[in-house]
Amino acid sequence: MKQEIEVAGPATDIKLRPYEHKAKYYETDQMGIIHHSNYVKWMEEARMDLMDQIGLNYKEMEEMEIISPVLSVSVEYHSMVHFDDTVVIQTRLVKYNGVKMEIEYVMTDKETGELRTTGKSSHCFLNRSGKPISLKRSYPELDTKFFEMKDDPQ
Repeated sequence: MKQEIEVAGPATDIKLRPYEHKAKYYETDQMGIIHHSNYVKWMEEARMDLMDQIGLNYKEMEEMEIISPVLSVSVEYHSMVHFDDTVVIQTRLVKYNGVKMEIEYVMTDKETGELRTTGKSSHCFLNRSGKPISLKRSYPELDTKFFEMKDDPQ
């Protein structure tokens, strides 16, 4: 699996790196494997990292009074992660229309490349009052950054 993905433009443009997470002991369950709830947390970490890499720091967005709550999350577990394993998380923006976005996640074992988990999360954009906003209309500079990394023309 590739360790970098090209966002847009020629090879001299910014390359995104996948997010890596080293499994912690406290994330394990009684059976010695990573508890299923932790994968959603890792997806969140990977999404924040992706946004940082493209220049859309979530803290800065919140300072602009933009929030992006989760609308849905789905996770499929393919193989177990154990304490001290490092998981490589590839994130991909697959849908974006200015009001909503959907991100896919593919988690593989760093050492073996084995598929561990896949998932999706969908999010919308709201102002601090909780009303939906369109980044296309209200924040075209942010909209451009999302549009440039989107895979799916939808």
